[in-house]
Amino acid sequence: MEVSLDQVLQAVYQTLYMVGISLIFATIIGLPLGVLLVVTRKGHILENQAIFSVLNPIINVFRSVPFIILLVAIIPFTRLIVGTSIGTTAAIVPLVIYTGPYIARLVENSLLEVNAGIIEAAEAMGATPLQIIFRFLIPETLGSIVLSITTATIGLIGATAMAGAVGGGGIGDLAITYGYQRFSTITIVATVIVLVILVQGIQSQGNRLARKIRRK
Repeated sequence: MEVSLDQVLQAVYQTLYMVGISLIFATIIGLPLGVLLVVTRKGHILENQAIFSVLNPIINVFRSVPFIILLVAIIPFTRLIVGTSIGTTAAIVPLVIYTGPYIARLVENSLLEVNAGIIEAAEAMGATPLQIIFRFLIPETLGSIVLSITTATIGLIGATAMAGAVGGGGIGDLAITYGYQRFSTITIVATVIVLVILVQGIQSQGNRLARKIRRK
């Protein structure tokens, strides 16, 4: 039994739903964490070794756990949040927890690229730490942050495919159920093509947006 076009479109919708919602919440979590990692490190504008020493290893721990293991490990938490551990909506919880720390690291790397002279100039003008963050640090690295979020989005697409292996829905579920388990090479090839198109489209749009920001 081959998959129908409606099934493929439904799988694409589920994947985009998981990626979109997860990315929003992961960015809300990851962006502030990335900023905190930078500004609280030694010698920076809000140096605080206590916060940095706690935050840095916690993020490292979450970054170290493979997504498929994290997905299973937090099933009780997922069930507590959304009432179930199976389905497209349930997959969003581990996706957010997996991607949030990843975005934090990417944002941290982007912010660390800012020349120290810019921060020193801002301090010399009497800018407060918050003004330095929102008027100097983030604007200076906005193009790089966009590319970082683009990278995280592509990583999310791969994670949603893994979520499909345990009933998360989406393209991964389609590939496992109708491709692998029913030995349908055509289905597997079709899902790979769809994933490639999604990734290429997102990467192209991210690159285009980053170029526009850097030209301003």
